[in-house]
Amino acid sequence: MASKLHQLRSKIAAASEFTSKHGCAYYKQLMEQNKKYVVEPPTVEKCNELSKQLFYTRLASLPGRYESFWKELDAVKQLWKNRHELKVEDAGIAALFGLECYCWFCAGERVYYHWLSCVILT
Repeated sequence: MASKLHQLRSKIAAASEFTSKHGCAYYKQLMEQNKKYVVEPPTVEKCNELSKQLFYTRLASLPGRYESFWKELDAVKQLWKNRHELKVEDAGIAALFGLECYCWFCAGERVYYHWLSCVILT
């Protein structure tokens, strides 16, 4: 078990080293490829305006999201009422979905912090 843990740590260290060497170059390449989405000139005023547009657009989408949430919750309540008919496969799919969400959260956090370090260092 300890040897497997050591192998896993070394693989993670190698992946982290690769990302630290090539991450900034990837960031620069990505910005070059997507420069059509960058508003010129990138001034503070324009950033504030876009930030407000995004905020109020998201705020306007809340009623639809709220309604969708309650529909999803009602579906889950219905499944819970009929849980005696629930198959093991369905429970397994739900567990895998939860695990996938957790993994995406962890991976997203690592990518964000690495991206942030690239932006600060460049």
